[in-house]
Amino acid sequence: MLLLKKHISVCSLFILMGCSFTLVAQNVEVKISNIQSNQGQIIIGVFKDKNSFEKENPFMIKIFEKTGMLNGELTVSFTLEPGIYGICVHDDKNNDNKMNYNFLGIPLEGFGFSNFYHSGIFKPSFNAFKFTLEKGQTQKIISKLRYI
Repeated sequence: MLLLKKHISVCSLFILMGCSFTLVAQNVEVKISNIQSNQGQIIIGVFKDKNSFEKENPFMIKIFEKTGMLNGELTVSFTLEPGIYGICVHDDKNNDNKMNYNFLGIPLEGFGFSNFYHSGIFKPSFNAFKFTLEKGQTQKIISKLRYI
């Protein structure tokens, strides 16, 4: 009986610890617009700083099917801990899990950034699309895809 009580206490402790960790995570809602087709998938890369963005090394990658897309728009959600982030969105039309480029290095698939519409030729700076996620906040991000 004593062993059973200890087991229940240990299990309860793990459940409470699990709940406390999930309370730290904040919701991020990304509204993606200007999606040109329902083929493929949407890939979101989450970056924490300028260096990881320049090295194209996201700390998190999320992949979403386009099943909920309506009129070229799709809203997806996930959780992150409070902090500074930048989000890159990629319309992976051919499901190969990578951005495809032509022989000049120009993207052949759509791309977008968090709260920033990229109209230039060169990759934007991390500061142009970074955002701060505060504790207890649901961050709403808009990403309009661009196709070249």
